[in-house]
Amino acid sequence: MDIEPKTENRKLLTGLFFGSYNPIHIGHLIIANYMASFSGLKEVWLVVSPHNPLKQKSGLANMYDRLEMAKLATENAPQIKVSDIEFKLPQPSYTIDTLTHLQERYPEKEFVLIMGADNLVSLKKWKNYEILLKDYHIYVYPRPGADVSEWKNHPSITFTDTPEMEISSTFIRKALKDNKNIQFFVPDNVLEFIEQKSMYR
Repeated sequence: MDIEPKTENRKLLTGLFFGSYNPIHIGHLIIANYMASFSGLKEVWLVVSPHNPLKQKSGLANMYDRLEMAKLATENAPQIKVSDIEFKLPQPSYTIDTLTHLQERYPEKEFVLIMGADNLVSLKKWKNYEILLKDYHIYVYPRPGADVSEWKNHPSITFTDTPEMEISSTFIRKALKDNKNIQFFVPDNVLEFIEQKSMYR
């Protein structure tokens, strides 16, 4: 799949993959690596959100712990970086405000949004979603059961062949609470961090 960015210079294309990463798991990492390696992006930033306005705040681990786990998970992946940009912005964080801030701070980069098909389904609930679609490109990864037919031919949206991941952070948290073995679901160093801090128990 060859996706041509709007700019002449391919190397500046940076994918932004927003999430609470509560905790980060193998599904997030496979999606980020696929986007960085197979879709024409130069790099992917995992943007750790302090609080998603469309999600309940309860059950959310400390944002610095979530940030640290994301850094641990990606320490051997130079194509994937971790960003705490939303920690410094007013909360709750709205994607459009974060993008505006990043564009001002990094004018040499062209930012592309990465989202799951399930998020695309609810895009019209997002703050200023029309501006998002006008000013930014969105790369979408498949999610089971998400009906995205209304967006199929939208010029700002690219559907990718990212492997489908059905693992969720909710599943990981429940497994930890039930004292299940989650080896291979999260990187070893993340699992060690979770166990040291007795998180999600």
